Amino acid sequence: MRDAVSQAVVDADAAPAAGSAAEHLATAWGAAYGLHPDPVRAYSEAIKAVGCAAHSVVQPNHGRATLGTMLGKFKGNARAKFTTALSTQSSNDAIAPVEAMMRALWDGQTSRHGKQTPTVPETLEAARAGLHLAATLVQWFASGAVIRTP
Repeated sequence: MRDAVSQAVVDADAAPAAGSAAEHLATAWGAAYGLHPDPVRAYSEAIKAVGCAAHSVVQPNHGRATLGTMLGKFKGNARAKFTTALSTQSSNDAIAPVEAMMRALWDGQTSRHGKQTPTVPETLEAARAGLHLAATLVQWFASGAVIRTP
């Protein structure tokens, strides 16, 4: 897995449109697998990495795009503006796998906002799972496996 994440960092670093995705992914790796793990930071950095990599594809004209606003972009007829390298003939919804992965990452962050009930920090296991999910998404966006159609 380390090699796969390293390759995603390389792919993101080589793709100018991915912004600082490589930096966030590398930081997430260090926070998840370093000497003193920090699961909350690892998860947060993983989300930022995906946001950076997906921004130019999903919401290129939205200066304050986040993973959450990008997920909103997939609603309704707008989802037909995206395609992936994966064959999705059975459902005829090319963006569904990407959306599901992005949604799982977004929904899995338990410490994103404060509220009246105590904030529950991400576990190390959740942070590592989120990091690996993010690495896949970053690689897909950075490599052109997910694109906006004309």
